[in-house]
Order: sequence, then structure tokens, then C-alpha cells
Amino acid sequence: MALSTKHLLGIKNLTKQDIELIFQTADNFKAVLNRPIKKVPSLRDTTIVNLFYENSTRTRISFELAEKRLGADTINFATSSSSVSKGETLIDTAKNILSMKVDMVVMRHNVSGAPHFLANHIDAAIINAGDGTNEHPTQALLDAYSIREQHKSLQGKKIAICGDIMHSRVALSNIYCLKKLGAEITVAGPPTLIPKHIDSLGVHVTYNVQEALEWCDVANILRIQLERQNTPLFSSLREYSLYYGVNKKMLDSLKKEITLMHPGPINRGVELSSDAADSHHSIILNQVENGVAIRMAILYLLAGKNE
Repeated sequence: MALSTKHLLGIKNLTKQDIELIFQTADNFKAVLNRPIKKVPSLRDTTIVNLFYENSTRTRISFELAEKRLGADTINFATSSSSVSKGETLIDTAKNILSMKVDMVVMRHNVSGAPHFLANHIDAAIINAGDGTNEHPTQALLDAYSIREQHKSLQGKKIAICGDIMHSRVALSNIYCLKKLGAEITVAGPPTLIPKHIDSLGVHVTYNVQEALEWCDVANILRIQLERQNTPLFSSLREYSLYYGVNKKMLDSLKKEITLMHPGPINRGVELSSDAADSHHSIILNQVENGVAIRMAILYLLAGKNE
């Protein structure tokens, strides 16, 4: 079996069968990661460039580790130490890199649609590692994979996505992915951080986080993205924490056990308290571990090694 697409630009472009194939492949790679020797030579003749125009820790390290585990040759690109700082355009950068016979590009960019633009201009497989406020498909896939691991299936599961929905590419990709897999979704947060007409995506909306927690099986808490907010959208971080933050007391007050997630980095004491993040409800570190297996699966499948 193979993916229905040459690139991974967004969840919107994937079928349910694509997602299930990625999960099945990730299961195999997770088994590899739990062996004493964690490497397989599946991509030893493949060259991958990590083209990051925006800061990243978890996603970048996860991709680099996935590539090394598969035996690929990797090139790491940072704009601060490249010709981009001298005014080189995205397309010229990409063409110069491709002239070095690169097979795949993992790209993060602060402009929405940049990976799509690149996919239309160069002959290499493009993986979107986050573009502006648009999508972050690999994060959504590892989130859904982590829920599947915890709850066996996503069909009919109630998922609450809480926090800064408006500026979050994670939120949009999660909505697309979870809907394709049969989950019900509620978004929760302050009215100023929830986009108008988001209900057109088939999600419920509430401005009461406690209400969302009482409804859901899984709560995915999102970071407040102050770097993307051009104008203040709430009075203070203290006020946000008081009215929209999630803490252990709230979780303990529920009449059921729920699963707690966060894509990272966590603003501890703002959207999520330390006692909640480190509680038995949390699968945040599982998400990080699963991120490597999911990204290994995506790299392997897009390289066409399973055909």
C-alpha cells in the first residue's frame, strides 16, 4: 500500500485510509524504537533537508531523530546562518538545495501556504512541519495516534481542544484529522481566541473550559501564542489562567477520568498548571515519544519504500 499523495502538506489532503496506513506503519517503527538497536537502514540512500524558517525544538529534534533512525543523510538548514539573511528568496534557496540532489524537504515556515508553494515549484517530496497559522499535520497525526493508543479507537470519542484556537495550526490539523477518524470535537477558550464560523467545520463551541472538561474523554490544551497576536486579546496572563487555565483541582472534580494532552511547549501556570501537566491524566511525554514513530512512518511512506 502507498499514500494517495506525494507530499504531506496538510491533513486536509489525506484520506482516512492514508491516516490508518501511517498509524499501522508507526506501530512497526515504535516496536523498532523499543529495541536495543533502534536503527533500520530503510532510507540509507535518501537525502533529506530540514528547512526551518521558524524556531522549533520538539518538531525539529523529532524529525532529525526519525531521519537518523531510518539511516537517511540529513542536512539541517537555519535561516539565521544562511543566505536568507542576505535576501535570498524561498524558491532560490530550495532550487539551490535541490541541485545538491535532495530527495525530501521537511519545511517549517511562518507564512501559511509556503510548503504548498514549494511543492508546486520543486521536484521533491515536501513535508509540512508547520506553516503560519494554517496546519501542522504531523502534530495532529501523533496526537490522534496517542489517543488511539490510549483509547483503542477514535470513533465516537469526545475530544476537547482548549486554548488559543485562532492562532493555532495544531487546532486546525487536529480538527481535520479527528473528524476523519470519527471523533466529536468541542473547542473551548475565550471568545477573542476562537475564530468566527469555526462551527462550520463541524465542531461545537464553548467559552467555558470546565464545561468542556466535563463533556470530553480527552482534552488537548493549546499554548497561548503571544508571538502571533498583533493586539492584546485578553487583559493578562493571570486572568487567562484564572478563567481558562486547566489545573489538577479541575481534573479531580470531574466524575470520570479524562486524558490530558498538550503539543508543547507548555506555558506552565498559564494554560496548564504543573500539577495537571505532571498528573496521571497526562500523556504529554507519550506524545513526544510517538512523534518519532509517526514521523518515521511518514518519511518511509513518502519515500515509497513500502511499494
